[in-house]
Amino acid sequence: MANKPELMPGTLDMLILQTLKRAPLHGYGIAQSIRRVSDEVLTVEEGSLYPALQRLLLQGWVKAEWKMTETNRRARFYTLTAAGKKQLGIELTKFEQMVAAIGRVLRAAEEAG
Repeated sequence: MANKPELMPGTLDMLILQTLKRAPLHGYGIAQSIRRVSDEVLTVEEGSLYPALQRLLLQGWVKAEWKMTETNRRARFYTLTAAGKKQLGIELTKFEQMVAAIGRVLRAAEEAG
C-alpha cells in the first residue's frame, strides 16, 4: 500500500499497551506485532516507538528488563504493569467515544445532504 494511513494522534500509546497485554515484547517485536495484526496497514517507526516506550515507562504503565531475543541478541523487553492495564481501559474508552462521535458527525452529514 503506497499511501498508508498515519496513526491517529493519541493512539500509539494505546496500541503499544494493547500489544503488551498479550505478551512481553522488545521494541522491534512491538512494531512488528502492530504491523502484522493490522494487516500491514499500521507502521510504527522507531522515531515514534522508542520515545513512546520511554514515556510509558516514566508513567509506570510498562516496565522493562534486559533479556536475550530469539536471535540471541540482548534487548529490552517491555511488560504491561497493573497501572498500564488500568490506563489501557481508560484509553480504549476514550478511543471508542471518539470513534462514536466521529460516526455521529459523518451520519449527520449524510442525512443532511
